[in-house]
Amino acid sequence: MTERTESAVRLVILLAIGAMAGAAAFTHVHDLSVAHGQPNWIGWANAVAVELMTIYLGLELRARRRTGRPVGLVGSLLVAFALLSLAAQVAEAESSVWGWTVAAVPSLAFLALVKVVLSNAPVTPPAVEPDQPGAYRYDEPAEATEVEPVRPTVPTPPVVPAALPPRAVQPNRPHVVGIIR
Repeated sequence: MTERTESAVRLVILLAIGAMAGAAAFTHVHDLSVAHGQPNWIGWANAVAVELMTIYLGLELRARRRTGRPVGLVGSLLVAFALLSLAAQVAEAESSVWGWTVAAVPSLAFLALVKVVLSNAPVTPPAVEPDQPGAYRYDEPAEATEVEPVRPTVPTPPVVPAALPPRAVQPNRPHVVGIIR
């Protein structure tokens, strides 16, 4: 297979798993919201908020990595929303280890896909226009073409003021240093 065909197949698989995982997670969040006293429309709103936030944060994380911006907060929020979706799926499952495991598959599949997709995002420094004043640039220092010899410096002797003539101090008067008006 050519690289282009492989990429297309990978994209179709990614979209199919993402759609199925999203549908299952969406349904579980909706059903859990309604089962715990929320009106039907709020159950839908909760499901939309949780699932679309997870997708948006995944895209935002990828965009930030591509431009070299910090990803800590966005990554933490992505994990938090994915865990919220996972918790809803597990809460809706049959009360057994196998029921919880099977219910967790959509969220875990989504997290695995996000990790795989994000690991392919190149980290590049932001582009800088050459005429942008004061912009940070990643310029290499120019190579020196000629080596300037080091010349030793000769220290200059300190300047010592000439000795001042001694003042006559009268015995009964205190010696005052300073300006007298």
